[in-house]
Amino acid sequence: MTSTVRRAPWILARSAQAAISAAAVADVFRAAAVRDRYLHRTDASLHKSGFISMIFVYLMTLAIVLFLVWLVQSRRNAQELSPQASVPTRGWTIGAWFIPVVHFFVPRQLVLGIGRAISASWEEKRDTTLVNLWWVAWITHALVLVAASRVAPGSMAFLVVAEVLVIAAAVLVVLVIERITALQSTALGATVPVAPLVQG
Repeated sequence: MTSTVRRAPWILARSAQAAISAAAVADVFRAAAVRDRYLHRTDASLHKSGFISMIFVYLMTLAIVLFLVWLVQSRRNAQELSPQASVPTRGWTIGAWFIPVVHFFVPRQLVLGIGRAISASWEEKRDTTLVNLWWVAWITHALVLVAASRVAPGSMAFLVVAEVLVIAAAVLVVLVIERITALQSTALGATVPVAPLVQG
C-alpha cells in the first residue's frame, strides 16, 4: 500500500494570485468611476460606475474564495507536516475573516501560524515582515476608505492613497502566497512516501 502523496497547491496559488491581481486592477477603475459619478451625476456616469463596480464585486468574490480555498489546503498540509504545531481548525481558518473586529487581527495570526508550521525554513524576520506589510497595507486601505466616505467623498487625495494601498496589498499577498506555497513544495518534496509491499 502507498501513502497519499500530497502536493503543494500550486494551481490554487496561481489562480488566487491571478484573481487577486485582477480584482486590484478592477478596484482602481471602480474607484475612478465612482469618483466621476460623485463629481458628475449623469446617467452615463451612473451606468459606468455601476457596471465597473459589478465586475469588481465578481472578481473580488472569486479572489476571496480562491484565497480561502488555498489557505485551507495550506492549513491541511501544515497539519500533516507538523502534527504537533498549533494549527487553526478549518472552520476557524475561514470564519475568522468574517467576524467583525476579529477580522482585523486574527487572520494575520492564522497566516503566520500556517507558514511557521509548514516548514522549519520559515524565516521569522523576513517572512513575518512580509505578512505584516501585507496586513498593514490591507487594513490601512480599509481605514482610508472609511475616512474618505465620511470626511471627503470624491477626494482625489484619498482616492490615490487608497488605490496605492490596495495595489500594494495585492502585490504583497501575491508574494505571501508564493512564499508559503514554495515552502510547502519543498517540505512535501522531502517527505518520503511509503513504499508498496512486495509479495514474495
